[in-house]
Amino acid sequence: MATVRQLLSAKADASVYTIDAAASVYDAIAMMSNHGIGALVATAGTAVRGIVTERDYARKVVLQDRSSRSTPVAEIMSRALRYVRPGQTTDECMALMNEQRIRHLPVIDGGQLVGMVSIGDLVKNLIEEQQFAIDQLETYVRGEHHDARTTALTRRASLPHAFAMGLS
Repeated sequence: MATVRQLLSAKADASVYTIDAAASVYDAIAMMSNHGIGALVATAGTAVRGIVTERDYARKVVLQDRSSRSTPVAEIMSRALRYVRPGQTTDECMALMNEQRIRHLPVIDGGQLVGMVSIGDLVKNLIEEQQFAIDQLETYVRGEHHDARTTALTRRASLPHAFAMGLS
């Protein structure tokens, strides 16, 4: 099981994007679009004040027929910020996201924003961990010096040949 620190170091782009809480929602959505992300940490100077997400925009601007150009981020951001620390596990992140029904977790270390973890990051990590376990189990079952890949369907013949033979 990986830690948040390991997850952040493995990310291709570990950039953390922030926006001033006084900025317009339009500017926030434009920034998210430009960077292909779904959330920004809202700040006042260097202090973290909350998080604004695409979901906040949809529910608090679009559905309430507000203007994104004149509405400040501070009016729609989530102020009850859920966050994690670098030493926490990916399982703890997944549990927190599931419990709180959120998709993004800022990573704060010593009072400083150091990263952002998304549900996509966690799912990617989970798939990689599971693939590693599968590979290890296959190696154990086959033996370390076995050259050919073996599965239940291909023990006697290749898959196309097995189907042609009626999987006999």
